[in-house]
Amino acid sequence: MTPVGAAFGHTVLGATGLRVGRLGVAASYGVPAPAVEAAFERGVNYFYWGTFRRSGFGQAIRNLASQRDQMVVVIQSYSRVAGLMAWSLERALRQLCLDHADVLLLGLWNRAVPQRILDASRKLKERGLARFLAASSHDRPLVRQWVAAGEFDVVHFRYNAIHTGAETDIFPYLPSENRPGMVAYTATSWKQLLDRKRVPKGEKMPQASDCYRFVLARPEVDVCMTGPSNAEQMTEALEALRRGPMAEDELAWMRRVGAAIYAR
Repeated sequence: MTPVGAAFGHTVLGATGLRVGRLGVAASYGVPAPAVEAAFERGVNYFYWGTFRRSGFGQAIRNLASQRDQMVVVIQSYSRVAGLMAWSLERALRQLCLDHADVLLLGLWNRAVPQRILDASRKLKERGLARFLAASSHDRPLVRQWVAAGEFDVVHFRYNAIHTGAETDIFPYLPSENRPGMVAYTATSWKQLLDRKRVPKGEKMPQASDCYRFVLARPEVDVCMTGPSNAEQMTEALEALRRGPMAEDELAWMRRVGAAIYAR
């Protein structure tokens, strides 16, 4: 069978010009520093300092300081108070011993981001504390509005074999030029795709790397986030890079599994 999509090398994160590996790593789940550094050696450089900021992940960022120009560090803020935006970002930068974030991510907005939050975020860009502004959402029509308005440099959105709505609600609306960087999360749908009790009988069990490969089959996706909790899970994530694009029969299998789980 012929693999679908380009090989999973580096790409450019939309119109930001940032060069990124196709897999990103989140801090929240406990992956240790050596595993993060090993992933960096394999080309993984989109590092997401997000909801839970684990010490091992922070240590890896500090250990890689001499190669800062090759990292894309994303710092998330859930703040709904404009006056706390600067405090939140400055605190995170101190923890990582950095002078700026590459991306400031406004976390989980399922409604329009208030002007006061946007204004505070843009002031942080003006101060040089963040290079680019991003937002995340589960609301696909809202993501489409952000894209149309050019409101954010990077957008984080949900996409996996169970939740495929982005294929009709987001991807067709992306401009061919000057589009935002597109980062997909929940590739395993919070491990539903890895749960034998949910996968239909007679179907092969997906591995985490299969879930990442399914997401990366879409050329609209620049980065697929991973959330490893240990070195073994990081190694499994990296298998997606080694194995490369899925063949048509593999994509069909993942769609069958995802559709069956969604129907339940």
